[in-house]
Amino acid sequence: MRILFIHPNYHSGGAEIAGTWPPAWVAYLAGSLRAAGFSDIHFIDAMTENVTQDDLRQRMIDLAPDVVGTTAITPAIYVADEVLKLAAEVVPGALRVLGGIHATFMYRQVLSEAPWVDVIVRGEGEEIMTALMQARRDGRWPEDKRKIKGLAFMDGGEIVATPAASTVKNLDGIDPDWTILDWSKYLYTPLGVRVAIPNMARGCPFTCSFCSQWKFWRDYRVRDPKKVADEIERLVNDHQVGFFILADEEPTINRRQFIEFCEELIARGLPDRVKWGINTRVTDIMRDKDLLPLFRRAGLVHVSLGTEAAAQLKLDQFNKETTVADNKLAIKLLRDADIFVEAQFIVGLDNETPETLEETFQMAWDWQPDLANWAMYTPWPFTPLFQELRDQVEVFDFSKYNFVTPIMKPAAMTRGELLNGVMKNHRRFYMRKALFHYPWRGTGFRRKYLLGCLKAFLKAGVGRTFYDLGKAGYWGPQSKGKVDFHFDETRTIAEAQMQDWDATADRAARARERQLAVRAQTKERAAERAAGAFQLPSDAGPVMACGGGKQQMREPAE
Repeated sequence: MRILFIHPNYHSGGAEIAGTWPPAWVAYLAGSLRAAGFSDIHFIDAMTENVTQDDLRQRMIDLAPDVVGTTAITPAIYVADEVLKLAAEVVPGALRVLGGIHATFMYRQVLSEAPWVDVIVRGEGEEIMTALMQARRDGRWPEDKRKIKGLAFMDGGEIVATPAASTVKNLDGIDPDWTILDWSKYLYTPLGVRVAIPNMARGCPFTCSFCSQWKFWRDYRVRDPKKVADEIERLVNDHQVGFFILADEEPTINRRQFIEFCEELIARGLPDRVKWGINTRVTDIMRDKDLLPLFRRAGLVHVSLGTEAAAQLKLDQFNKETTVADNKLAIKLLRDADIFVEAQFIVGLDNETPETLEETFQMAWDWQPDLANWAMYTPWPFTPLFQELRDQVEVFDFSKYNFVTPIMKPAAMTRGELLNGVMKNHRRFYMRKALFHYPWRGTGFRRKYLLGCLKAFLKAGVGRTFYDLGKAGYWGPQSKGKVDFHFDETRTIAEAQMQDWDATADRAARARERQLAVRAQTKERAAERAAGAFQLPSDAGPVMACGGGKQQMREPAE
């Protein structure tokens, strides 16, 4: 049975300015499938190769797969849909499979809009995909489709979701097949070396209101640090990887295992051959301030901090559980440890103004991170914050839900003015850094890395790919009133998806009402007891033991 995986050709002008990123999902799926006996697996990275529809059509015809699978984050969903629509035309006998975070939560929307999608894999794909491929190989598909957990599909006009599959409990049992990738295509621009995105842990115990990752991975699990180091060593030895970013939401949550991972890298001499970066929380940096020199010796050179906001009000709204003072201190601690620090800000909520944008710039310059990024708030339709702000969301063109397009329109600004304010912050920050910091601060690796980051920004700026500026028609402050984001206004939330949301909201509201009622009743009874409401009247007779007897248990002897 021939399986073809395709990474959809979607570009946004966001994270890709720093390099070409290897699609790790296909390595993890391919590794699990090979372990289950599937050997005829092929992969097309349409994004990195910028594969056209005509070229993709011909490659599908030439491969003649039995299964075509793709994945999609929210902004790539329409491109992924088109991949499977094309498969329905040119290889109609192939089973068409869609996975990823968007389809996991928005399967009703996807199946309503793209009936050519045969089946959606909801959640972590390794075990679900293996069960699905076994059913296909053994001739049990589609007869057994309702027996396989973690799927969604159309069946006789009905949208069906089978019970959720459990999360992968034995992460150490997953052996990703990194050979399926053409490593010459994946480069980290600041250092000019090959880049990988391995996985050490899955899940996150925190519930930031704008994020969906904690909902997707559900429970937090960590791999054996030695096995992760084994994987890094293979990536370096077999594929000449010179930089990696841990894909974890927050790899430092488990302090003991993160330390063990760093010590393992040092013991193997890997920091001399590969450098790496992570995303983590401000609170973890403060907790581990005495360990930062160890992390740096292990090759950790870049930390992206979810500072998110320069105002405490926004931090509280995002449920970040941090303070502005914490952010400033964490950045200083990292810089003192010679670890490059990138501060992330989220802007573009309803209360954004020119003054609040200016505040984030002044705060960023006061904090002095090495890098700063102002990302547009993107209302992922499966997050708590989206449900709170749903009445304010006007754009349902998910192709623009990419952190660089202002989906929300602040009450006091147009979207063009918001984009201009963000660009103004980027221009000022990096111009000052380029003139007064990067060329003159430090020597050797520090200087090389910072100039490499500047090169990445300049390359994206000249090519008009940064923040999709070329597509939006932004050429500076003079064009802010003429910016066109090309929203597809015909896109709406499907009726089936809306009904599911409303039903979920109703269930949550009823559960909340029951919870509040129980609490109120408990308080009422406690008050009654405190007031002596349960004292027996004087003529009630002797106290009876359980079962009606008059004998009571003796008090234990002193």
